[in-house]
Amino acid sequence: MPCVAVIACFQHSLAILSHEATHYRLFEWRFANDLAGRVSGMLVGVSTFSYRIVHRLHHNHLYQAADPDIALMAGYPRGKAYLAKKLLKDLAGLTAPLNYAYFFGAPGANRATGVAQRPLDDTAARLRNQALRDRWVVVAFQVLALGLAVATGWWLEYLVLWVLPLVTLMQAILRLRAVMEHGAVSDLSSPLTAARTNVELPWWGRFIFFPHHVNYHIDHHLYPAVPHYHLPKLHQALTRRGLLEGAEVRPFRQTLARVFGPRGSVPIVRVADPA
Repeated sequence: MPCVAVIACFQHSLAILSHEATHYRLFEWRFANDLAGRVSGMLVGVSTFSYRIVHRLHHNHLYQAADPDIALMAGYPRGKAYLAKKLLKDLAGLTAPLNYAYFFGAPGANRATGVAQRPLDDTAARLRNQALRDRWVVVAFQVLALGLAVATGWWLEYLVLWVLPLVTLMQAILRLRAVMEHGAVSDLSSPLTAARTNVELPWWGRFIFFPHHVNYHIDHHLYPAVPHYHLPKLHQALTRRGLLEGAEVRPFRQTLARVFGPRGSVPIVRVADPA
């Protein structure tokens, strides 16, 4: 139903705000930043403090063996059928458990690289303890929300209008956005070419995939300390100075055609340096 699709888009937008909080850029006041990030994440089942640790590894090791996002974004294009199959699994809710384990910083093996990863071990004890506590807060909130829905007789509405879009459509949005940000690139050696800034967005592309200016993804990787609301100005400044010459900046529709393109149509010409 249409309302489920709209709700999934707003849930994705909340997840993006949680991402901004992991960079301490929602508010200058650390307490307000972390509170807003935790609430945004908690509503969609994300442990913001755990994701902060996981996401740092992505920034520090982009397209290297230690990058926890490689399994999601690498190897494209693989043909329309492959990506469609992945998205159908997302829509069926089959990938939600793995995705939430990722957001919780759960240990595991990177299927794309074979590297065993324990993200929460790769940080300071204070941040690790924050993450472990935040996990329980998120779990407790989700249990409380379900209990409240059952107690008030709104359990069906809660499951259909909140949980269903969360574990199905939002998972597909997360995947396709990640692929559009990093997939089907040929030079993995630099954030200028291993990340992608998507421009010329239609309104629906911005609403579904790129709220809060996350389409400026090269710019974010170059300057992660810049808040999301300043990314358009940053992009303009980098463009004026010629600093994005040869960078992976593409119109949105061209990106879609590229990531759904035939297998091998975007060959890798340079790999990332080893970690």
